[in-house]
Amino acid sequence: MSYKRVLLGPGPSDVDPRVLEALSRPTIGHLDPAFMEILNDIRGLLQYTFRARNEMTLAISGTGSAGMETCVVNLIESGDPMLVCINGVFGKRMADVAERAGAKVTTIEIEWGKVFDPDQIRQAIKNVKFKVVGIVHAETSTGAGQPIEEISRIVHEHGGLFIVDTVTSLGGMKVEVDKWQIDACYSGSQKCLSCPPGLSPVTFSEAAVKILDQRRSKVQSWYLDLTMIRQYWGSERLYHHTAPINMNYALLEALKIVKEEGLEKRWARHLANHQILKAGFAAIGIKYVTQAGYELPMLNAIAIPPGADDLAVRKQLLNEFGIEIGGGLGVFKGNAWRIGLMGAASTRSNVLLFLAALEKCLAEQGVKFDRGASIAAANNKASQLREN
Repeated sequence: MSYKRVLLGPGPSDVDPRVLEALSRPTIGHLDPAFMEILNDIRGLLQYTFRARNEMTLAISGTGSAGMETCVVNLIESGDPMLVCINGVFGKRMADVAERAGAKVTTIEIEWGKVFDPDQIRQAIKNVKFKVVGIVHAETSTGAGQPIEEISRIVHEHGGLFIVDTVTSLGGMKVEVDKWQIDACYSGSQKCLSCPPGLSPVTFSEAAVKILDQRRSKVQSWYLDLTMIRQYWGSERLYHHTAPINMNYALLEALKIVKEEGLEKRWARHLANHQILKAGFAAIGIKYVTQAGYELPMLNAIAIPPGADDLAVRKQLLNEFGIEIGGGLGVFKGNAWRIGLMGAASTRSNVLLFLAALEKCLAEQGVKFDRGASIAAANNKASQLREN
């Protein structure tokens, strides 16, 4: 069965035809010299995309959650104190992963949709020497973009390592691993990189690698043990597991597209399309559930308007227009929609298509608003952005 969708949910995103073509190329061996060159090219392009010079930069076989677990289990040993900052589902997941890895986990939580003030982190760590502090840069469940740089400075002043989740942000908004002094950073192939799900880019600083080298015990996970995986990606080329060959073809092509567009232009495109969509929502009275000024450019979390049926609207969008959006998670379940504008799906045409389709769905449910107002406002905003 063949499906054609416009993927405007929280991931996966639409995939460029070039990436799909790469995925279909003939499979070769995971120790073939030609494949080793592909891994080298992936590392170089990931360093570009992460803005990191780290030698320990590679793609873990698995989705973004595998990247999360990789960062945690390689830096945590049993009993190590770790602070996890929670403002949504994926902060909670990081805490769960850390507990399973044997960390002595402390959490600080704030209202969903909000971002942390650096002083909240400072207060949490002033009397405890945490080995690791973890936070989500772009919380997919709430659409909140967390400022990172000042928090990183505070963590390092107190002697900790800093883990950052960039699953949703990498390739769609500014991520500066070196400049922000991030020690371990992970992402996913299926969001703003516009590659199918299945690989998780990670990068470790020299300080993080030093901690890894000084471990007293084996890494809890054999499969995610970077002390072995790095020997496959490194000059030794020692076999660890059979890499997903074709997924690496796809990731390489996706990263080439990122480089060709240029990171700054890619960030600007995501922001512009977010602003156009936001103007359309405002014109028909739809509000964001995210703290004002911290809305993600690639993931728009909006309150479901009064009178609209969550499931009915999403079903109609999918069945009538082939558009997928996401429902709310956790405390936002049944109260919010999540509209992704990620990678190849972040286009003005998708914004206008979605707004037109949403207006039809809402009107048929009797929701009151000015018909056509969202389209007019979006077009007006797009014109303003072009002029500037």
